[in-house]
Amino acid sequence: MNFLAHIYLSGGNEQLMIGNFIADFVKGKKKDDYPDEIRRGIELHRFIDHYTDHHEVVLNSIRRVHDRQEKYSGVVVDILYDHFLAANFSSYSEVPLQLFSQQTYAILQANWKNLPADVHYFLPFMIERNWLLNYATVDGIGRALTGLSGRVKYENRMNEAVKDLQENYEGLETDFKIFFPELKSEVAKRIAL
Repeated sequence: MNFLAHIYLSGGNEQLMIGNFIADFVKGKKKDDYPDEIRRGIELHRFIDHYTDHHEVVLNSIRRVHDRQEKYSGVVVDILYDHFLAANFSSYSEVPLQLFSQQTYAILQANWKNLPADVHYFLPFMIERNWLLNYATVDGIGRALTGLSGRVKYENRMNEAVKDLQENYEGLETDFKIFFPELKSEVAKRIAL
């Protein structure tokens, strides 16, 4: 799961969402430096990642893109799943994706002081280019993958992952539609603890 899914799965809890959004930039016990709800969001993010990485349906999606993506297959599938969430957002939310995106950006900007320095760097680009909304199109997700490809210091073919999406669209979408409701259910249980 990538940015959109992590934000969406926070269930409208702003502080949980902040933690869920920044978690990849908060290492180890640094999570304990944050207020309780943001810390819970970081922990939720880690739960989501672990659950996703070990789910058989996700592993099937990883196999679909492995020939081209190799060790980055899991990263690519996370991002492609955000495409399927964005493209089918009205099936999962009563709030239109464009409004959801704008509300998310406003919350993140209002909580700037709680965002790590790495997030300060990319958030303005994310907002300016409206990543969350643009994940809904093949071109938009292609731009996201190409941008990520350039930021990774090791050789990769993520800039070609849109080919994997196009070649495996129906199968990947089916995988997502099986997996995502299960993930939502597990996350709801986790939040309720």
